[in-house]
Formats: sequence, C-alpha cells, structure tokens
Amino acid sequence: MGVANQTSTSDFLLLGFSQHPEQQPLLFGLFLAVYLVTVLGNLLAISSDPRLHTPMHFFLANLSFTDTCFSCTIVPKVLLNIHTQHHAISHTGCLVQMFFFMELALLDDFLLAVMAYAHYVAICLPLHYTTIMGPQRCLLLVAASWLSSHLLAFSLCLRMSQFSFCTSHAIPHFFCDVPPLLKLACSDTHIFQLMMFAEAALSGVVPLTCVLVSYAHIIHTILRIPSAGGRHKVFSTCGSHLTVVTLFYGTLFLVYFQPSSSYSADTGMAASVVYTMVTPMLNPFIYSLRNRHMKGALCRFFGWGKCSTL
Repeated sequence: MGVANQTSTSDFLLLGFSQHPEQQPLLFGLFLAVYLVTVLGNLLAISSDPRLHTPMHFFLANLSFTDTCFSCTIVPKVLLNIHTQHHAISHTGCLVQMFFFMELALLDDFLLAVMAYAHYVAICLPLHYTTIMGPQRCLLLVAASWLSSHLLAFSLCLRMSQFSFCTSHAIPHFFCDVPPLLKLACSDTHIFQLMMFAEAALSGVVPLTCVLVSYAHIIHTILRIPSAGGRHKVFSTCGSHLTVVTLFYGTLFLVYFQPSSSYSADTGMAASVVYTMVTPMLNPFIYSLRNRHMKGALCRFFGWGKCSTL
C-alpha cells in the first residue's frame, strides 16, 4: 500500500524519514536506544533516596518527569511509523500530540530557568539558600511553570484547531510540529504567527535571559574562589549545564523564531531531533547522574558492586 493510500481526508501523514527507506533500520535502532536510555536515566533521576530531597533535586525530579513525558509524546509514534511504514495520524491525534509537545517543551524552558536561579542562590548566596529556596517557594515556582506552559500551549492549540487545511495533508516531519502544519493551512495564519512569536518571546527569551544572568553572576562568584580545584569543579558543572541549555534553546530558536514562509523541513527535522531526543537523554546525566548518590542508585539498579566507591 502506498503512502498516499494510508490516509483519509481528515488524517495527516507524518513523512519524516520516509524519504530514505534504506536508513530506516539504522534510525529505528538509534531512536530506540536513545528512548530507552532517556527513560531509564530520567527514572533513576526521580530517585526516592531521602538524601536527594533538597530544593535542587525537587526541580531535577520535575525536569526528569517532564523529559520522560516529552520523549513518550514523540518517540513511540516515530518508532511505530518506521516499523509499520504506516504514517497516518488523525487530525485530533495530531492536535493532541502538538499540545503535549508544546506544553512539555515550554515546561522544560521554565524549569531550566528555575534551576539556573536555584544554582545562582546556592553558589552566590549560600547562607540564604535554605531561606530563599524554602519548600513553599519551590512548589510555587514549579506550579507557576506548569500553569504557564499549560495555558500558553492550550491557547495556540485552540487557535490551530480552527484552521482548515489544504488538499495535501502530508507533513514533512516526524511529529505534528507547528511550523510544518502552518505550511499546510489554507486559513489566514498571520494572527497565529503573531501569537506564536509573542509566546516564544515570553517562554523563550525571558527564561533564557534569566539563565544567562544567573550564570553570569555564578561565573563572577567562581572567579573569586581562591582554590583552583574549587573553581574547576564549579566551572565543570556549570559548563555542562550551559551546554544542555545552549542545545535546547538554540535549536528551539532556530525552528520557531522564523516566519513559516522561510521554514526548511530538513533543518526543522534536524533541530527537532536535538530538542526532542538528545537533550531529554542528556539532562539526567548532566544534572543528576554526576551526583555520587545518583551513581550509587545506578549501581544498585544494575546490581554492580562497590557502588560506594563511585
């Protein structure tokens, strides 16, 4: 059965990666491995070890939960499409996938900013850390992040649900992302694009500014540490965090801070692989598994000996 015969008039076709059938077994194995590592790493990061119940690990647990859900929203459908060569997704299913993708991506934005602020308080204001980052404030920051991401994603998806789409429902992407769907819309999308840019500024530029300002203060504080070993340790940790932040925000900005008329399917797919698969996989290793308690949890999970020496 050809790809064109797999869909009804109300379905979309997710054609990402279908143009290169000889690469699909390799892509299936690679994406499956990334997915399993992502889920395992993030589940380990949501450890119930009482030694991890600190404000930072509360934020880490929320980030890991978000990344797990984020991967589950995208990757299983990609694997199913590659394995079955059935690329159809219903109109409703497409909007639902887009909503959860947007909500979880926005939540990642806000949580990374919150964690950068928590790092700033821990390094620059250590004597006030327990006071500033009390349980109520931590809950408030996470609840505000969840609520903001939900409202922003819902408003865009509600607007998208009112669009009519042209005869071709073929999406040159591996999931229902906003830019390729806009390319198929027959309705006037100017108001939607203004909303998208405004929300991208609110959920992207503002959190990124918070991250950059926080780490600027952190670096300034680090440079005043007299011990070279202490400076190296903190620089190493902060450098790893900034690498993940740069990958995540950089690829998101590459896709969403451009008009739909200049959207490139190949560039969009390459960038999307980074922020939907790579960064959720890296986050637990960068933020959590460097911690010796998390290394111990990993050892106990696999039954390795001498965990206490890690």
